[in-house]
Amino acid sequence: MAKKLMKGNEALAEAAIRAGVKGYFGYPITPQSELLEYLSRELPQRGGAFLQAESEVAAINMVYGAAGVGERVMTSTSSPGFSLMQEGISYIACAELPCLLVNVMRGGPGLGTIQPSQGDYFQAVKGGGHGDYKLPVLAPNSVQEMAEFVYDGFDLADKYRNPVLILSDGALGQMMEAVEFPDYDVEAHKVDHSDWATRGRRKGHDHNVITSLYIQPDKMELINQHLQEKYRLIEANEVRFESIMTEDADYLLVAFGLSSRVAHKSVEMAREKGLKAGLLRPITLFPFPSEILSQLADQVSGMLVVEMNTGQMVEDVRLAVSGKVPVQFYGRQGGMIPQPDAILHEIEKYYEEHFAAEVN
Repeated sequence: MAKKLMKGNEALAEAAIRAGVKGYFGYPITPQSELLEYLSRELPQRGGAFLQAESEVAAINMVYGAAGVGERVMTSTSSPGFSLMQEGISYIACAELPCLLVNVMRGGPGLGTIQPSQGDYFQAVKGGGHGDYKLPVLAPNSVQEMAEFVYDGFDLADKYRNPVLILSDGALGQMMEAVEFPDYDVEAHKVDHSDWATRGRRKGHDHNVITSLYIQPDKMELINQHLQEKYRLIEANEVRFESIMTEDADYLLVAFGLSSRVAHKSVEMAREKGLKAGLLRPITLFPFPSEILSQLADQVSGMLVVEMNTGQMVEDVRLAVSGKVPVQFYGRQGGMIPQPDAILHEIEKYYEEHFAAEVN
């Protein structure tokens, strides 16, 4: 199939249609509004329903209701809007409804800026709403992955009956790159949800009820235990990451999303100077690639986490390596994007301090 030049937001929207989305509910907010615009134009003509809600709170509750019929549904927003959705996401997670969520991050806190950021990491991977729940989180670093992760996201949502989050940012949403849409047979990926979906009382089917309300504490504890067992299953089976020049690395960079593209360039620049740096890119932020990081901590002498925030994923990296090696942090905030030269400077500084290396 021929490649097509598209914005990240538009590529994600087109992929959603090709993945069989039947309902989209959302509210416009920069820098992801092109996603709504594309779906408002294309989805009704291609077998789905588009509805612009009056707010993000309304949108996520529409997703809650529509997901209850067992069809593929989704919403998208940017950071302040995602904050407004947290209560609804908690309800959906407890009710075990499959759906796809997209957060195209912008700088904060508050209304902040419309420029890209990675400041929503904690919110995404720790469960931004109330209660003990988790979302599988996919972090693309290209327009191609913005599209591909839609298929993965819907498949994971159906497999585990759980909301799945694509965590992108304003730069990836707005940038234009060539994208190729994979062949995807929607019918072959359909999952039978008739045993729980609310499709009315029909002959041979029970009257299903969906709720997240369990007044009795012993019942609520059993629900929590069931959910935690599901999350452990996700952790055991769905970890995804990319290793770049780690085979002989003695210093490791860790970065996700847009930051990983910049870090990759810095690693290449370091290699040109004879410095054996490598890069580990988490693709799933939950489940987090803790095991491979622990293994690499037995090989390298130190790690540098690069993020577009004040230091969030760095905490999970430190937990993963469990004190085996020092873990440093380099970040930019407020919509500023780390530059390869600045990261290279951090790498060189580490080698000078720890190896007395001659840096060209």
